[in-house]
Amino acid sequence: MDCVEWSKKGRSISKNRSLFQYNPFLQEWMAQFKYRGDAELIKAFSDELRTLFKKEFRGTIVVPIPLSEKRHYERGFNQSELIAISLGATVVDALERPLHEEKQSKKSRADRLENQTVFTFKSSSNIHGKSITLVDDIYTTGATVEAAGKILLEAGARKVMSFTVARG
Repeated sequence: MDCVEWSKKGRSISKNRSLFQYNPFLQEWMAQFKYRGDAELIKAFSDELRTLFKKEFRGTIVVPIPLSEKRHYERGFNQSELIAISLGATVVDALERPLHEEKQSKKSRADRLENQTVFTFKSSSNIHGKSITLVDDIYTTGATVEAAGKILLEAGARKVMSFTVARG
């Protein structure tokens, strides 16, 4: 249904693939990984992530969804960047998140869809004419990857897709 809704608004992401459906186990795993700082947990799914990535996104450039500077400081790492690195592909740090926002997990579905996340493009990134795979931890409404995809398309990307650990 997200694909139908986003197509009405001018979709920037051509497809999303997730390794898992978000469930109570993954909710606890994400809490341990993201909020309790257990960055090593990404290794538990690295093989599966690489296998799906190679099947669905071979030949694309990987761009992790960035955190605000404050959120990065709070966590000590960017979970999307760790996921991206685990894929064994070319990772380009093409986006910035200049504003610190309330955590997405604290927002309702309506708030996520209404209040678009603000990203900016790093002009030093060479993505012109290339296929991009955005990487994030959880796809819930698609608002985050859609906002990031729009910026990448405006900067000259040929095509933007997204890949997440879980789909909520």
